[in-house]
This record gives sequence, C-alpha cells and structure tokens, in this order.
Amino acid sequence: MADATVRRPARTTAVRAGAAASLAAAADLVLRGCRGVAWYVRDLMGDNAYRVYLEHHAAHHGPEHPPMTEREFWRQRMDEQDRNPGARCC
Repeated sequence: MADATVRRPARTTAVRAGAAASLAAAADLVLRGCRGVAWYVRDLMGDNAYRVYLEHHAAHHGPEHPPMTEREFWRQRMDEQDRNPGARCC
C-alpha cells in the first residue's frame, strides 16, 4: 500500500512577511489610537493652553506687546477660574 501521509507545504517567506506586515499595521493603528486619546485628554485638561496662547499672541499681537510668561499665564488662568467657576464642581 502507498503511504497515505499528506505533507503540508512549508510556509513561504512571502506568507511570513505578509503576516509581519499585518501585525505592524495593526500595531501602528493601535499606536495612532493611543496618541489620539492622549491628545484629546491633554486638550480637555488644558495642558496645551499656554502653547495655544502663545500661538494666538503671535498671530494677533505684535512684538511690541510681549506675551506673559508661563507662570503669569497660569496664575491669570487660575484666578479667572476662581472668579468664574462656570461648570466646575468645586
């Protein structure tokens, strides 16, 4: 009787490369998603407020009016929030 063993073809390099590419694409997608969430949280919490202030100041005010220092900016921002709490709970 003939040998009934069926041999599977060896995985080719192309198949392995395709799997690696798919894994890399999935990892990139997850990383992009995490970066997007981090950006949203930073924006929501106001971490980039000083940078946005500097961009606004540069666009709308000339060099004759120097921008506030970061310390002055945050002090003014906190004072304003204390005067007008808005939707804050505390």
